[in-house]
Amino acid sequence: MISPRLPVGQKVKYYRRKNGNRTQAAIAGLCGITERYLQQIEAGQKVPSAEVLARLAAELGVPLAALLTEEFAEEATVPLTAAPAVARALMGYGPSSSSDPERPALLRERVERAWRSWQSSKDRFTEADGVLPDLIGDVEHAVRAYRRGNDARALREVLRVAADLYGLLRSYCRRAGRLDLSLMVADRAIRAAEDADDPVRIAAAQWNLGHVLLSHSEPGAIEEAKDVALHAVEQLRKSAATAKVKAVEGALELVAVVADARLRHWWKARQRLELRALPLAAEVGEGNVQWTVFGPTNVHMHAMSIEMLAGEAAEGLRVADQVDASLLPSRERQFTFGLEVARCYDLRRDDAAVLVHLLGLEELAPEDLARSPLARTMILDLQKRVRPTLRRQVTGLAERLQLV
Repeated sequence: MISPRLPVGQKVKYYRRKNGNRTQAAIAGLCGITERYLQQIEAGQKVPSAEVLARLAAELGVPLAALLTEEFAEEATVPLTAAPAVARALMGYGPSSSSDPERPALLRERVERAWRSWQSSKDRFTEADGVLPDLIGDVEHAVRAYRRGNDARALREVLRVAADLYGLLRSYCRRAGRLDLSLMVADRAIRAAEDADDPVRIAAAQWNLGHVLLSHSEPGAIEEAKDVALHAVEQLRKSAATAKVKAVEGALELVAVVADARLRHWWKARQRLELRALPLAAEVGEGNVQWTVFGPTNVHMHAMSIEMLAGEAAEGLRVADQVDASLLPSRERQFTFGLEVARCYDLRRDDAAVLVHLLGLEELAPEDLARSPLARTMILDLQKRVRPTLRRQVTGLAERLQLV
């Protein structure tokens, strides 16, 4: 357990290890100071200037206040909210299926209906909990049954359905805090798409895997996400350059953009977005191929995300002002954008704007807000510093999310 009262040097050391466990030499070089000077700061032998401290905070990826306040900011983690019935169904312990498998067309309709609910409903977790267990069982039963039969066309179609279902489950499990299950279903999506010999779905499954890897904080996983995405782009370019192919290629490029930004390679992220993702988005227009929501609006949202991750709150808000999130069919993507806008205001310590956006997100997607570690952290931080005139609203929001 970390002591709640630590000098600045010990906090620098703590965040250096916690946020990537980078060496003193690496951090010192990026901040324009000597390794020896950083050693002395961490040992409490030197007190850094305000300018050096600001550079350290930026490089460590924490607010300057995190190095100056007496207490460490309380971290909020996402609660594990995957329905037990979903996990049991994925492990093969769901209700027994009938001996006759459902026809691929009917399974396709059910999976697409589940996807539409997942992307558009305010209560998407509750609705998913109700439909996914039976859907998992029925789709997997159909795959097994058609593998034993002689109808190659029906088998291929049901494998495509399975790949799409596993893509939905990747998103559900990741958002529900079950990265282990998310990784498992991402792998199943790849296997089903490969067995169906469907290049677009294979690439979309790799896109899903990339997002799972981006959810991990380890730099190695983030690098792997980029490698997975770019390898998928390379393979996808062997197919005919249809609009669907280009849309999924663009979505994969955005995975690489996020990976670069998460690795603090800001110029690489901006360059890839401008030279790779944006031209593809302009060519294919707004769309939702394989539920990737790729198009110009999503690309501009990622441009704002880069600036948010870089700590460039003013530039992030400038970019956000040019985005109309209502153009997207995905409430989840609208929520993520709104959350990142709130984070930009949080970086500027504009508490009133942070609160307004969080309350808006509660109206837009209450179940997502309750499961978002970033949102929960911002609310906990607001409670500690907010002005008395806003405290009642912040406390009410925290109570509704069961943070107090």
